[in-house]
Amino acid sequence: MKTVHLKWLSYITCLVMFLALFGGAVVTKTGSGLECGNEWPLCHGKLIPAYTLGSLIEYTHRLFSGFAGLLSLASMFAFWRYARQRKDLLAYALLTLLFVIVQGGMGALAVVRSQSAAVMALHMGFSLIAFASSLMLALGTKRWHDSAGLQDATGASVSRGFRNLTWITALYSYIVVYIGAYVSHTDSQGGCSGWPLCNGEWIPELSGGVGIVFMHRVAAALLFILTAVLGHLAFWRYTRLPELRMLGIAAVTLCLLQVFSGAAVVHTLYNDKLYIFAALSHIVLIAGLFGILSYMSVRVWQLSMNNK
Repeated sequence: MKTVHLKWLSYITCLVMFLALFGGAVVTKTGSGLECGNEWPLCHGKLIPAYTLGSLIEYTHRLFSGFAGLLSLASMFAFWRYARQRKDLLAYALLTLLFVIVQGGMGALAVVRSQSAAVMALHMGFSLIAFASSLMLALGTKRWHDSAGLQDATGASVSRGFRNLTWITALYSYIVVYIGAYVSHTDSQGGCSGWPLCNGEWIPELSGGVGIVFMHRVAAALLFILTAVLGHLAFWRYTRLPELRMLGIAAVTLCLLQVFSGAAVVHTLYNDKLYIFAALSHIVLIAGLFGILSYMSVRVWQLSMNNK
């Protein structure tokens, strides 16, 4: 199989994985998680559910999740069979397959048996890792194809400090995502009215849902600072590495848009028609940011090896 075929397979896998993640977000935001009752994989005892909006949303998500699982399995086999020498691509494919299975299993358990908000937030986190892994596979395969299958030959490297900052930012972004998912699954979105102030105060009384939302806001602000510093260093310090500069620009742009989308979520909270779009944009942007930071983490590790 030619590298171009592997590239397009990785693209399709990433797209379907994104649709599965997006579908899960739609299910959560529309409250459609139990529209098929406490049954899985059937929907109210049927293979094809009744034509209600809620059941259609839930069942469509199930179909895309199943399709994502099949594609991740096909990708794992294809890269193991035809690109075995690329250990990084194999690792991405394996992570994609592993976490799509884990998140699918957790999704089924959430339907059959009610789960706590903390566990449901973890389900979102695993879905995000599955998507990020598929994005890394797509970006890594594109780079391999564009370089005619060659490894890094420029000899360019990054410092250990920059590598560690990238790793910390990527890991911390996952923590912020988890807190955000916890806000959603505890229905705490209304804890803070207004933005950037919370209930008219910089530091509100931290009780109940207010404390959860405020903690997410503070965590998100720190993430923006870390991402901005990372992007600044990537762009101005590593002029010999255009790929790293572009990743830095993408990370800062997505993080900035993420901040604005968070403000939009607050201001549209009581407008059902606008809120769903703001909330879904919020999730899509953080998924892209985490995927970019994850891929960037691997690239800086590879480039830091040139220091040895």
